Amino acid sequence: MAESAAQPSRSTGTIARSAGTVSVAVMCSRVLGLIREQVFAGLFGAGFAVDAFVVAFRIPNLLRDLFAEGALSAAFITVFTDYSTNRGTEATWRLASNVMVFFTLLISAFTLVGIYWAGPIVDLLAPDFGQIPGKTELTVQLTRIMMPFLLCVSLAAVVMGILNTKGRFFVPAMSSAFFNIGSIVGGLSLALLFPHFDQPAIAGMAWGTLIGGMLQLLVQVPTLFKVGFRFRFSCNPFDPGVRRILLLMLPAVIGLSATQINIFVNTNFAASCAEGSVSWLNYAFRLVQLPIGVFGVALSIAVMPILAKQAAQKDLVSLKQTFISSLVLVFALAVPATAGLILLARPIIRLIFEHGVFTGADTIQTADALTCYAIGLFAYSAIKVMVPVFYAIDNTRYPVIGSFLGVAANICIILLVIDAFQHRGIALATSCAMILNFLFLGAVLYQKLGGYPLGYLLRGLAKIVAATALMGGGIWGLEQLFAPWLQGSVSMRIGALSVLIGVAVVIYGIGLHILRLPEFTLLTDQLVQRLRRS
Repeated sequence: MAESAAQPSRSTGTIARSAGTVSVAVMCSRVLGLIREQVFAGLFGAGFAVDAFVVAFRIPNLLRDLFAEGALSAAFITVFTDYSTNRGTEATWRLASNVMVFFTLLISAFTLVGIYWAGPIVDLLAPDFGQIPGKTELTVQLTRIMMPFLLCVSLAAVVMGILNTKGRFFVPAMSSAFFNIGSIVGGLSLALLFPHFDQPAIAGMAWGTLIGGMLQLLVQVPTLFKVGFRFRFSCNPFDPGVRRILLLMLPAVIGLSATQINIFVNTNFAASCAEGSVSWLNYAFRLVQLPIGVFGVALSIAVMPILAKQAAQKDLVSLKQTFISSLVLVFALAVPATAGLILLARPIIRLIFEHGVFTGADTIQTADALTCYAIGLFAYSAIKVMVPVFYAIDNTRYPVIGSFLGVAANICIILLVIDAFQHRGIALATSCAMILNFLFLGAVLYQKLGGYPLGYLLRGLAKIVAATALMGGGIWGLEQLFAPWLQGSVSMRIGALSVLIGVAVVIYGIGLHILRLPEFTLLTDQLVQRLRRS
């Protein structure tokens, strides 16, 4: 077993190419997301209005991860791939139509419940908001505006699953960029307009979020029809395919939502900390989501159809090879990103957010939270690749157990450290919970897959850590040299950070080349061959 898997998977090149395509689109989306956060930071700073918005958006966002982009998307891809492989075109498209109608009705019901019960939900999530006049009322108003966002992204997740299974990755990945465009353009326009009608400016950003959700769905529709989809009205909740999706989703609703559940808990604790704590954590988590999206999510999207197909064909050897190569790729990207974020947290936060009413004190607090979140970056990203394996082998109960372990650990650690570390302790607890979840899922997969080449994985990780240490030393030395530039004008800071990041990438690449990480060697060889053909 170990010999057959002690090399990069045959699908590594395909996964990397697909992930590269997705990464470009995700990078566009994340950059636009950072611009969106810059708009928030510049207009509202870190305090009353942004705290209310963050809590309000967290409610539909939590449900999105539970029902849409997490559980529904992964479960749908698993079943849709099986139908496409074994059932034929007619049954496959009939399943797609049935799923769309069924989940439109189901999510609409959840949306209406969320709108009606917005008050009690906000009181549960942030009870301390009631101590500040008007803060709970504003949060409830924003929650009711943004709840329909859940329906838009749920349907967008189904469409994304169809397109990914058909080998179309770029447009679905770019759809989240259109969400940010709608949020920025629509939200900013309405935020500037609303105060003239005695409405809070932050409500404009809430409506912008809803506009962005609609764009995220609509931009995928033309490509959906190009791959052969034709909608046929069908609503049969007892259809075997729908029932199988629901059975896969039921445990995964918790299993794939460890991050969001912890954020829900963290919001409650953060609301009791100093004013601005919710905002500092939100800005930091948004920033750490950039590498998670570019590395973890991109690889997850690329690997899921391949794992599902290998599982449908009962090819367990190839499935294990695909999984372990994907995990090495995740570590190769996430470990150096962790080092970079920890070493450059303050310069990055200062450059991106320290404008308008976002102060230097906010920069320090947000950077501290970013450092604590970055510690768990490798685990965040790896879990994105590990959970689809459980879907592929139709065993989703263990992610549920892992998420419970993570949530319990998160709460226990917060209770131990929150008095001393305040919001920093919340970020650190989240990272520790993710690391525990990662270790648990890795151990279970080792048993369920009949073992996988652990020695190969550890040798690859050792090479990655060594190259990262070399890169970290280079960043530290250059940071001392560029210290005056990092404190200077915006153009000086951009130039200094660009040089630091560029040199870090070169040092890390040279390190991996010297140490001959197999996945890196494979990808560089393919790149050289492509350049020669060009």
